[in-house]
Amino acid sequence: MNSEQKKALLSLKTSKGQIEATIKMVEEDRYCVDVSNQIMAAQSLLRKANLLILKQHMNHCVTEAFHQDSGSEKIDEIIGILSKIIGK
Repeated sequence: MNSEQKKALLSLKTSKGQIEATIKMVEEDRYCVDVSNQIMAAQSLLRKANLLILKQHMNHCVTEAFHQDSGSEKIDEIIGILSKIIGK
């Protein structure tokens, strides 16, 4: 596991804890704005984890694909992911 994957895993585990806390907040009928803030914090960590995974993919998988003359396929994959991220 490389450093990007380790950082992504930490973000995912932290977001898991935040999601569990958010569920508990809803079950306890906590203030809606507090629940919303907790949801946004979890979303932020998930976005961070996604970017770290994509960075790792670009640095390793895409680079290796270009060395094997199959880089255009990896570029198409990245474009597909980016289009989902930006909502197009």
